[in-house]
Amino acid sequence: MTLIKSISGIRGTIGGKPGEALTPIDIVKFTAAFGRFILDSTGTRKMVVGRDARVSGEMVRNLVIGTLQSIGMDVVDVGLSTTPTVEVAVPGEQAGGGIILTASHNPAQWNALKLLNANGEFISDEEGRQVLEIAEQLDFDFAPVDLLGNVTQDDSYLQKHIDQILALPLVDTEAIRKAAFKVAVDAVNSTGGIFVPALLDALGVETVYELYCDPNGYFPHNPEPLAEHLVDLSALVLEKGADLGIAVDPDVDRLCFVMENGEMFGEEYTLVAVSDYVLQHTPGNTVSNLSSTRALRDVTLRRGGEYHAAAVGEVNVVAKMKAVDAVIGGEGNGGVIYPALHYGRDALVGIALFLTHLARSGKSISALRADYPPYFMSKNKITLTPGMDIDGLLASMENRYKDIPHSTIDGLKIDFEQGWVHLRKSNTEPIIRIYSEGPTPEQAETFAQQIMADIETIIG
Repeated sequence: MTLIKSISGIRGTIGGKPGEALTPIDIVKFTAAFGRFILDSTGTRKMVVGRDARVSGEMVRNLVIGTLQSIGMDVVDVGLSTTPTVEVAVPGEQAGGGIILTASHNPAQWNALKLLNANGEFISDEEGRQVLEIAEQLDFDFAPVDLLGNVTQDDSYLQKHIDQILALPLVDTEAIRKAAFKVAVDAVNSTGGIFVPALLDALGVETVYELYCDPNGYFPHNPEPLAEHLVDLSALVLEKGADLGIAVDPDVDRLCFVMENGEMFGEEYTLVAVSDYVLQHTPGNTVSNLSSTRALRDVTLRRGGEYHAAAVGEVNVVAKMKAVDAVIGGEGNGGVIYPALHYGRDALVGIALFLTHLARSGKSISALRADYPPYFMSKNKITLTPGMDIDGLLASMENRYKDIPHSTIDGLKIDFEQGWVHLRKSNTEPIIRIYSEGPTPEQAETFAQQIMADIETIIG
């Protein structure tokens, strides 16, 4: 059983003992703390709540909404939704904040409370610390019966979100309709099964092959949209002769594509391709996190902009995007942040922009992929053991590579001439992630194995 408290929210496995997993007691405590924080910091009594389709979602939703009512907050329940849709709904409702009930790409036994401010953006590290302090001190009061909050059900934000996407100048529904794309969709039996087909229909895509689009919460495969988990989608693309396949994670903030030949477009290249399209029409700067491909930097420079790197985590990328006035940004895990709509990873706007780019290019998706610099990534991890001195380990690694360009703004990133390696402690799992990139798959893996061997030497 696991309970992780971080700037990414309160995330844990369902079941177990309080304080050791995401139990009802923990859900109530952290929900009440966040509600108290929003009441004190904004003076606003309204909160938006939405959830993905995972099996524990209804139980968690009942606890969260009841807790918010119990401290005197009014709740707008948008029901089965997506993370970006809730991000749109919070300012749309002029609410003080929002809570998204989703563990994103984590397996079915996980759930989480993702916490949003009044702008529909993830709360900052400092705000998160305040919420955790309130929770640990139980520094909140429950309302008397005549001051309990009310609940409003609102299922209109699916259409509102889609309408806002369709209104974007860079979304060309006519070009998409004329392209007559045949699209396969894997929504891992979560809310993407509702939202992605609805968006494709609004964009003018008439032929959609749905795979795992029943939002019953029973994930048919690991929900992280990686190549090894998308073999059924690849097979469906080939079987149907589809132009492309689309895969999203359970809360629809990550996006990746399968090419017409059944091969992966590459989750790292979702942001690269969308950014290339946006930069052609809106010159400016881009941002991605330190674990993302160099290809975004290359494309940005080619289009006359400046590329900037941020620490891993959506809140960090958004802060950097605002600081450098970026026109597009995100994370290499398939997360597209398009500030012309809102500051949040949004697979739905990513789909609309990508399909416009593909339609206007007149190319197959594999030919479009060939336009971008070829980099290959290796993603590894080391499971943490209790008591491991992570800071000391990273310091030892930094000293070992002190003569090679490196960054310590988020873990340790070592920049070799032909690639890089990034080591960082995960915010959501008890692991150290080791991402590496090189001009060939073999070189990327060589970088990773070199670093992992060094770590094994240090820790014995």
